[in-house]
Amino acid sequence: MTINSNVSKIKKKILIVDDSALMRRVMCDIINSDERFQVVEQAFDGQAAYELLKKNQYDGIVLDVNMPKMNGIQFLRALQRDKIRARVMMASTDTRDGAAVTMEALDLGAIDFIEKPVNIVYLKSSGFKDQFLDTLYAVVSSRQTNISVSPVLTREKQEEKTQSLVNIVRKSSPAVSGQKIVALACSTGGPKALQSVVPRLPAELAAPVLIVQHMPKGFTQSLAERLDSISKVKVKEAAEGDVLENGVVYISMGGKHMNVVTKGGRATIKYTDEPPREGVKPCANYMYESLKASSYAQIVCVVLTGMGADGTKGIVNLETSKKIHVIAQDEASSTVYGMPKAIAATGLVNQVVPLDNVAQEIIMNVGVR
Repeated sequence: MTINSNVSKIKKKILIVDDSALMRRVMCDIINSDERFQVVEQAFDGQAAYELLKKNQYDGIVLDVNMPKMNGIQFLRALQRDKIRARVMMASTDTRDGAAVTMEALDLGAIDFIEKPVNIVYLKSSGFKDQFLDTLYAVVSSRQTNISVSPVLTREKQEEKTQSLVNIVRKSSPAVSGQKIVALACSTGGPKALQSVVPRLPAELAAPVLIVQHMPKGFTQSLAERLDSISKVKVKEAAEGDVLENGVVYISMGGKHMNVVTKGGRATIKYTDEPPREGVKPCANYMYESLKASSYAQIVCVVLTGMGADGTKGIVNLETSKKIHVIAQDEASSTVYGMPKAIAATGLVNQVVPLDNVAQEIIMNVGVR
């Protein structure tokens, strides 16, 4: 027992990369205040960090975007090029350009990000500190790194596979009346995971798709635009009053809770502004619970990678009044096996599948037009 206790107290080694001396000092203070972590090295730009990575290993890297010599994106590309494995958390700004760059960083293997406050007072607040440490813990605990172990299909191959599946479904099942809806929840590792799901959905999908991805305001629009640019289905940040349409993916706006309400006989998006629930806003539980009063005959609930248990209570609640089919991502392909594990523990899960099979199961369960 003594050996295990000592092992559990080994601190995770963190590298901070930021050109601001103030930010490095604040982040050092936050990280070193937690007994799980220790800042062992600092770098003022990506080039210096890259040189350190060639010689040393770290459990986690906190990476700024805008730096001289080599910025955060260039740094991530260099790691990809040279197959240097790392677990990276981005420190991002909430400007439109900053959000777009954050999406690119996640594409390049960063696991998650923290929104860097512009207000120095909030930077030193307990709220920011707690969020920072929770995110850092999820990143260093991740089973994934910046280097993908599975082969990446070209967009053409993905489209071929999807079309083949559409043809099979169309021949083997009658036309679907449109009384189904897909409601998906994800968190840490979600933006990358969604790129393995949404682009594989056909435009002919016989259901709308709702997505709650834990992200701050400003970032969800960039996520929607990124997914829309590589998908056959239309992807948009859900707007107040949107009428749900088949073959359209609606991503919840950051900083509000997305609900479905019936208005004029049609299912529409309504946002509410309650406090965070499960520590997050948007919270998937609100989305699932709002579907209890909808006209949809069946809800296909999908839970992907993420820290915590958001979605579980909502799905349990939804099951009391609706027919549901629950698909959970498996442990091996999850960046963080928290949310899928929580819903699996309820016994309500119908299928546990690798990430690459999620889109296929959605199509099989809702059909095509």
